[in-house]
Amino acid sequence: MFGRRPDGRRIDGIDPVMKITPYVMPMRCDAQVFLKHRADLEIMSRYIRRQKKEKNEQISYMQIVVAAYVRAIARNPEVNRFIMNKQLFARNNCSAAFTILKDPADADKGEAVVKIKFDLTDTIYDVRDRMSAAVAANRIDQPAGFVDKLLRFLFAVPGLATVVVGLVRFLDRYGLAPGVLMEELPFYVGMYITNTASIGLHDVNHHLYNWGNVGLFFGMGTPETVAVAEDGETRMKRYLPIGITADERVCSGAHYGRFFNDMRRYLDHPELLETPPEKIRFDKECEYHEDKPRKA
Repeated sequence: MFGRRPDGRRIDGIDPVMKITPYVMPMRCDAQVFLKHRADLEIMSRYIRRQKKEKNEQISYMQIVVAAYVRAIARNPEVNRFIMNKQLFARNNCSAAFTILKDPADADKGEAVVKIKFDLTDTIYDVRDRMSAAVAANRIDQPAGFVDKLLRFLFAVPGLATVVVGLVRFLDRYGLAPGVLMEELPFYVGMYITNTASIGLHDVNHHLYNWGNVGLFFGMGTPETVAVAEDGETRMKRYLPIGITADERVCSGAHYGRFFNDMRRYLDHPELLETPPEKIRFDKECEYHEDKPRKA
């Protein structure tokens, strides 16, 4: 309310075309744009092997993708915005969420949603440590989390879930939803990422949720082998396919283009993520920081 929410602040003075867009496309599903990217798996694999051999550091493909996202947001804060009640807001955090199996060896044990906040100075090692710690805290041997407890409570009384969800969505529309709820629910993040390759599926262009304010959804799929021409010769090359869904109302196509170009650069040169960025850009009056993680 009054231009401020627990997760951001309203941006004024924007271009009239950008301002009218949420009125033309009021729901997030109206404004979905689907993209595809093939990350060079050979480059990423060599980097992961080199980290293990030379520095004894364990890095995963998903951690590289998330670290590239965090670094690209540090350069392009416009992409870290969201639409709520037809108004444009700057997010006051850099966050991502993903779903994990509670027991990797047994899918029947169920899933858990992990939500993480990052600092824009994070290196790939910081991102790795934050993700590893969050995953460890949500494995099968841990007590039920806030979301699990909340869902069990809602479904214990017939009709209660409908009433509570409707009330929260109404309050959220006007910036009155409890901040503690936004902290826990995965629908309030800048990026949601899924690694469908871990369960043997292709990359997907996942829909954006109308509830909450997720602006980007990344879907990593099983590796692909494609014939490419290099130095006058044809050879087979491996790629990591990534399906991307974006809310086009968040910023201009030029800003999105600069953001994705930055992400491609970091995926092709992950060694650039080993040191903090030289410069960080924030939206006006929306600077934020997170304490550095402890290694899991």
